[in-house]
Amino acid sequence: MKTSRIPLITTVLVLVFFYFPLLWMVMQSFLGKVDGEYVWTLKWYNQVFHKREVLNAVYNTIVVGLSASVISTVLGTLSALAIFKYRSKLQEIHTGLLYIPLVLPEILMGLSLMIFFSEVNVTFGKGTVIMAHVAFCTSYVTIVIASSLDGFDFTLVEASRDLGATYFQTFRKVIFPLLRPAICAGALLAFTLSLDDFIVTFFVSGHGGSTLPVYIYNSLKHGKVPGLYALSSALLAVTFLLVTVSLFFNKNQMLEGGEK
Repeated sequence: MKTSRIPLITTVLVLVFFYFPLLWMVMQSFLGKVDGEYVWTLKWYNQVFHKREVLNAVYNTIVVGLSASVISTVLGTLSALAIFKYRSKLQEIHTGLLYIPLVLPEILMGLSLMIFFSEVNVTFGKGTVIMAHVAFCTSYVTIVIASSLDGFDFTLVEASRDLGATYFQTFRKVIFPLLRPAICAGALLAFTLSLDDFIVTFFVSGHGGSTLPVYIYNSLKHGKVPGLYALSSALLAVTFLLVTVSLFFNKNQMLEGGEK
């Protein structure tokens, strides 16, 4: 009986459909014309990263990403611990609310946050972007850390308290070491989501708060800019790197859990 090749062909076509445009963009970022002929060059990277507007966008992206990552990681860790430690109807509602930012269309979230900030007279800028990113990143961090708490032994926490440790000492010496891989994975995921977000940022950025995705969009509106291939390729490389590191932490966590 012959094995059908349709699944293989379908998989290859889907992979080509998704990844060929990315590969084409990366190739274009290294191509330039010299005497009418295409040659490999780094001039687009050199050109785009010497622009003040790009440097400002990179700075905003890093500041927003790090700030949103740190704040959402702290809130997500506390939220996950609260859900698993206190079992009640209220926590079931809390758990349900966590999934809303994951399924809610980004355009609705961005629009609602823009209206909210306008109603409370908050000046749009990096501050509003950070608050908006924390609003949806916290849910992702909470879910990542909550998944690692399924097999968490809270008797270790009780034993630590019985031995006279304070809440802070218990967290620092017992809870944090056990949850560190999940916390690191959640933080990297939050930074990646913040780095790539466009729709929410577009609604709440205002003057001086534009990140790289918003800068790329605004540049494309004014025509085809060859340097954007280089800028987008660099953003793509950073995203893949962060996702790979996040998966590495999750893999180590799963291996440690299996050994136990």
